[in-house]
Amino acid sequence: MSVMDKLKQMLKGHEDQAGKAVDKGGDYVDKRTQGKYSGHVDTAQEKLRQQLGDTPQRPPEEPPQR
Repeated sequence: MSVMDKLKQMLKGHEDQAGKAVDKGGDYVDKRTQGKYSGHVDTAQEKLRQQLGDTPQRPPEEPPQR
C-alpha cells in the first residue's frame, strides 16, 4: 500500500478539512516566497486536492464571447 493510499484511507470522511489544510499550506508557501511561485503553488494545490478527493466547487467557465 502506497503512502498516498494510506493518506486517502485516513482522510476518508474529512475531505473538507484536508482541503482547508491544503489551502493553508499553499498560503504559507506563497507568503514565505512573497508570491514568486504562486502559479506553481496553485497547480500543486489543485493536484493534491484531486488526489485526496476534495474537489472544490467552481463556477462553470463561460464560453468566449464573439
